[in-house]
Formats: sequence, C-alpha cells, structure tokens
Amino acid sequence: MYAERPAPAGLACLWTRTVSSETVQRVVPDGCTDLMWTPATGSLFVAGPDTQAQLATVAPGTLYGVRLPPGAFPSVFGVPAHAVRDLRVPLSELVPSARLESFSDMVAFCASRVVVDPALAATASLLRTGDVASAAWEIGLSSRQLRRRCLDAFGYPPKVLQRVLRFDAAMRLAWGGMPFASVAFEAGYADQAHLAREVRSLAGVPLGQLIRP
Repeated sequence: MYAERPAPAGLACLWTRTVSSETVQRVVPDGCTDLMWTPATGSLFVAGPDTQAQLATVAPGTLYGVRLPPGAFPSVFGVPAHAVRDLRVPLSELVPSARLESFSDMVAFCASRVVVDPALAATASLLRTGDVASAAWEIGLSSRQLRRRCLDAFGYPPKVLQRVLRFDAAMRLAWGGMPFASVAFEAGYADQAHLAREVRSLAGVPLGQLIRP
C-alpha cells in the first residue's frame, strides 16, 4: 500500500510504501528526487531524477520517503542533480555528516536545507507549456546557459526536462480518470498517438497498463 501526506514548505510530499512480501515496483520519471529509509536495514539512500522507468525490488515492511520537488536537489544534498541521474545513492556518499535515525529526522534534514528558488520554478513552468527557445528568451538566458541551469538543478537538459514534466502531468490526469484523448490535449501532446509513444518511451509500458490498479 502506498500513501502520501503533506510535507513542510519546500518539499513535495512525505510518503510510505508497505508490502507484505517482496515485490517489484515500476517507478516512472516525474522530475522529483527522493530521500528514502528502510528501517529494517537502516539504509538511507537517495533516488536521483530518472529518465526512464526503474524496476525497484521492495522488501517486506515499510519504506519511508521524503520527496523533493523538481529543482530542489542541489540545495539539500550539495551536488548537481545530474550527478545522480538514474542512480540510487547512499546518503552517506553525498552528505557524510548526516546522522538520521528516524523518519522525523529525514523530514527535518530536508526541510532545514531545501531552498525554494522562484527562478527555477519559473523555468519549469515555462518548459511545461512552451518550447525551449521561448523559455530561454523569457528567462533571459542563452540556450547554453539554460542547459547548464537545467542539468545542475533538475538533472536533465531542457528538452528532457520538458518531456518528463509533460509526462508527469499526463499521468496525473490519467490516474484521475480522464479519457486518454483528453489527457493528450490537456498535457500538451500533438495527439493521442504522440502521448502513447512518449509513455512507452519513458515508462516502458502502454498507458493503460501503467495506470491499472
């Protein structure tokens, strides 16, 4: 069972996943990063920004997570987001001084370090709804500067960030029960076929299979 609850300002959400037997979960790109803790083993690790679906083996018990919104990773962990793209890294490799022994410690650690940068939020918003060249012009950056900003903050070059953010928006609409043709239109795809191609590329399975309970 997966459950989310509200998080302190600057964080995306707090979540738990509880399973009674070992299971494999498909984790799809959403632009976010997570700090996760497995009490049974005491392991703390960071999930970097993904560019494609990851198949994660979850051991019996409860996995606890703090999700950071797109762009927040460097302020919390002190390294560029692209350094952990598509990786799962022990927290000790990123912040050796961290001593976290509970879920509340994790939340406090992230909340005390996260920095909300309006410029990064604006970058993500512009890329969700427009093309890369227009976003760079609106922000006042060259294409090269925008690429560097996106790689450091989000872990992706602008085009990939745009695809991931649009895909995440589409998934939220589809999970909410919206017809797929409407999902394609609302999320900014050219048509339903375009949506289907992008879902297969980023998630590895068709949309219908992805949102199946």
